[in-house]
Amino acid sequence: IERVYNNALLIAKGEQCDELVVQLGALLHDIADSKFHGGDETVGPATARKFLEGKNVPEEVILHVVNIIENISFKGGNFEKKFSSIELDIVQDADRLDAIGAVGIARAFNYGGFKNRALYDPAIGPNTAMTKEEYKSSSAPTVNHFYEKLLLLKDRMNTQTGRELAEGRHKYMENFLEQFYAEWEGKR
Repeated sequence: IERVYNNALLIAKGEQCDELVVQLGALLHDIADSKFHGGDETVGPATARKFLEGKNVPEEVILHVVNIIENISFKGGNFEKKFSSIELDIVQDADRLDAIGAVGIARAFNYGGFKNRALYDPAIGPNTAMTKEEYKSSSAPTVNHFYEKLLLLKDRMNTQTGRELAEGRHKYMENFLEQFYAEWEGKR
């Protein structure tokens, strides 16, 4: 959460936005994440709403933050956002930045291990045209996740700052994969 929050603040410096909405959206974007609630995507927004109401946050801010939470995640395929705002763009870029680069690589393999997925299987190719349901239920090897999501994020960044920050992280992942395959095949 802290990395996403800090990246959101960095991106927000270059944008005209409601900083409170950005801050709250970044802090709460993964609250009660559906991955850990049986895929239920309603738990996070409802939990955030209840929390913010308890802090007497104005309703328009609550609604905006809830919309960010509902629309921030990568869903696979060609999912289109049902809500749009510069604040969502900023928090989404910050979240995407956390999914790529060195930290993103660590997170991918950590989650793959948690789900007991293979590191790599050359017989199982990536599926870049998955539906939301296929993406959420995938048990493909972790390396496939790079092609199914991580390497796609650079070109899906919303803000100029997000795009600039994504460039170096993207290149780092490409270099990692080159080294990974060379080691896997016994060439290095």
